[in-house]
Amino acid sequence: MESQDVPASSTTESPSDADQTCITEAPATDQAGLYPSVEEVDDKHKPSGKRVTFPSDEDIVSGAVEPKDPWRHAQNVTVEEILSSYKQACQKLNCKPIPKVLKQIQELKDLTQRNECLDLKGEKLDYKACESLEEVLKRVQFKVIDLEQTNLDEDGASALFDMIEYYESATHLNISFNKHIGTRGWQAAAHMMRKTSSLQYLDARNTPLLDHSAPFVARALRISGSLAVLHLENAGLSGRPLMLLATALKMNMNLRELYLADNKLNGLQDSAQLGNLLKFNYNIQILDLRNNHILDSGLAYVCEGLKEQRKGLVTLVLWNNQLTHNGMGYLAAALPCTQSLETLNLGHNSVGNEGVHKLKDGLIANRSVLRLGLASTKLSCEGAVAVAEFIAESPRLLRLDLRENEIKTGGLMALSLALKVNTSLLRLDLDREPKKETVSMGRKRGGVGGLENRRLRAGCSPKQTRTLILKWLTGVFVSMW
Repeated sequence: MESQDVPASSTTESPSDADQTCITEAPATDQAGLYPSVEEVDDKHKPSGKRVTFPSDEDIVSGAVEPKDPWRHAQNVTVEEILSSYKQACQKLNCKPIPKVLKQIQELKDLTQRNECLDLKGEKLDYKACESLEEVLKRVQFKVIDLEQTNLDEDGASALFDMIEYYESATHLNISFNKHIGTRGWQAAAHMMRKTSSLQYLDARNTPLLDHSAPFVARALRISGSLAVLHLENAGLSGRPLMLLATALKMNMNLRELYLADNKLNGLQDSAQLGNLLKFNYNIQILDLRNNHILDSGLAYVCEGLKEQRKGLVTLVLWNNQLTHNGMGYLAAALPCTQSLETLNLGHNSVGNEGVHKLKDGLIANRSVLRLGLASTKLSCEGAVAVAEFIAESPRLLRLDLRENEIKTGGLMALSLALKVNTSLLRLDLDREPKKETVSMGRKRGGVGGLENRRLRAGCSPKQTRTLILKWLTGVFVSMW
């Protein structure tokens, strides 16, 4: 059979010819590879043996599965069923039912509403005990779940926090005094904080939040979830943990109360972070910094942030932070700027007479402070006179704490005169027993004490003078905090 010549222009090749080079010359532009040859273009439009088809829209999704309802077990449930399920879970996990849990289940009344409290305080909860509690949490919701000092470890804490998040089990959660929840426990807690829509209050006092756990909580706080109150007292926050939390809270819109006492916060980096937080966050209303080491240097940073609080911060607690009269200048400069601060507690700091003199002008210029705490601030009669001047000028002060100071008869007289002018003060806290005089009343000449002494000396002895003033103050203005 004669072989048939194949034209050079043909694009059809046999398998044996596939590797042979075409000898037909192409235009220069074709050789450069800029344009496809006519044969190549035509070849693209030739039908191929392969076909691709797509199903119709109706056939693309063959089926769907609805997510499980976390409350499918709670419908028409009874107390007996909850007790039985909990006991069976304990038996399956080979752990003993907790008597306190059994008692509280038996006392449940309305299972369609949140019950007041699931109190597990002081119980030792290992992983199995935590797992068995799911039979309760999947059927009942609570306002408060108290896990204080329950010896939670990483496994148990992770399991419980996952349950509380999934079943929306509580609005208030106490996990304080649990020192071993670890990184995985905090990771689960952060996931719970981020995902739950019901949790409003978290108490984690004395539960260490260290460097490797803080990033999880910081990411959760960056999102404005439902959490409004956060207690992190004595959680080891100084340094990087506080930096991460403060940075995250700059963007948080929902947190209203932040408690950071007993964290050894210093007057440098820690205070600078707090100051920056106050510059950007106008939603936190209570900031409790008691029992730290803020110092005067740190107070300068805090006051820079306080100046930006046109609205927002209502209560600032600086109790026992080694502040002195030098720091009161920063506070006096900030007070006229803030328009929201109502409670300022400076108790147990060495403010002294000089410090309260500096503070006085700022307080008078301020138009928002209603409650002032100056307990144990090393004030004497001279300082009380400065405080009395503020009382006389203030049309809004409601409460003043001057306990544990060296205020004697002269200072009490100054306060008594101020109280006759002031119309707003409802409560003045003073020591029940007056401080003993070191100098007799007859030798006093100067100041308000001397003036009142001359007025009263004719009919009263020094002891009677003190008694009369204290009786008047006690009957009208004095009560114990």
